[in-house]
Amino acid sequence: MFEKLTDRLNDVFKDLRRRGKLSEADVDSAMREIRLALLEADVNFGVVKEFISRVRERAVGHEVSKALNPGQQVIKIVNEELIATLGTPEPLNLSGARPRTIVLVGLQGSGKTTAAGKLGKLLRSQGERILLVAGDPYRPAAAHQLETLGSQLDIPVFIQEGVQPPELARNALENARKGGYSVVIFDTAGRSQLDQDMMEELRAINNKADPVEVLLVADAMMGQEAVNIAVGFNEVIPLTGLILTKMDGDARGGAAISMRSVTGVPIKFIGTGETLDALEIFDPARLSGRILGMGDVIGLIEKAEIAYDEDTAREQAEKLIAGEFTLQDFADQLKKMRKMGPIGQLFEMMPGGIGQLTRHISPQDAEDQLKRTEAIINSMTVQERRKPEILNASRRRRIALGSGTQVQDVNRVLKQFKETQRLFKTLKKSGARGLSGLFG
Repeated sequence: MFEKLTDRLNDVFKDLRRRGKLSEADVDSAMREIRLALLEADVNFGVVKEFISRVRERAVGHEVSKALNPGQQVIKIVNEELIATLGTPEPLNLSGARPRTIVLVGLQGSGKTTAAGKLGKLLRSQGERILLVAGDPYRPAAAHQLETLGSQLDIPVFIQEGVQPPELARNALENARKGGYSVVIFDTAGRSQLDQDMMEELRAINNKADPVEVLLVADAMMGQEAVNIAVGFNEVIPLTGLILTKMDGDARGGAAISMRSVTGVPIKFIGTGETLDALEIFDPARLSGRILGMGDVIGLIEKAEIAYDEDTAREQAEKLIAGEFTLQDFADQLKKMRKMGPIGQLFEMMPGGIGQLTRHISPQDAEDQLKRTEAIINSMTVQERRKPEILNASRRRRIALGSGTQVQDVNRVLKQFKETQRLFKTLKKSGARGLSGLFG
């Protein structure tokens, strides 16, 4: 997500940090580079122009000229203005009498059906009783796809074949009231804003469903076209929010930065992967942190909370500090880390020095290395995992053969394990001061 944009901006910031004082010419040069980086990321031209104007006005003003570190002050200004451009976070509106209806709209192939499943899973985790509604009678197997997702999530799906979507919406609401459901998620058919008949159908669905939210599901990889699509839909049916999908792909990210300014419609969720838990509540400050290479510690913690239960985490922490952490514990930690999501996404969320160190590591290389490490540890006996000091040359050759790796790979894993032990011994001795070195 935003990899090229982040790299370009970090190059600009690196140059600013090296300067003890910033002249107006220095600021102008930095603004030119930031403007180019944003335009290359497919940010709307008008949004870029306003953004650069606001940043420059503040960067040549009093708050920078009097700052102890002008370069860092400019970075702070860029961060604040980027957050302002992304817009204030707006939570999902679930007020009013039950059941509350959420209607998902968008073009064909934008990911509405998958988004319905992801949103259903997220809201159920917050205590809501969810009913999914298959409202696409036109795409072959659309209802079956939603039914399959519902089965995976253990969420019921309302299907009525041969019933037109507006009438289906009315029937689904009646079913939800009788069944005691609190939220109805209506998956509509994909359409083009140029298809007048389909857009009229959308108006009819909106009238029957009386939704508390109408969310446009838009593909972030479409760049500026995603912004145009949002404008087109908003002219027909008032949108209350956006879900940007495929934010984990090679999208340049400009759509996310432009959306709020151009459409006036808030982004409420971003899709960050194919799995059904890869849906994040949109937070401008956290997204700005990722774009500027500052990481997203809160997001990292949230992912960790899902993968780790509190008792296990406490037990592992106590083992680390006490020096009783074994290779088996190391393998268990790797498995839990993989549950947190693709390794590339975790790298993006790491702050400061760690984030910079990992930024240019290929996510696929990191994923392959994790798999090799797991294979190596799994090829050890229980005694070898508990006491790695007994691993002589003969045992290491056997482990390499059993895991399909080389002896040097086995040596690398053992070295990493020893470094992890050494790190936590240092933290134990230095207390909280030792943590500052981790995050640069």
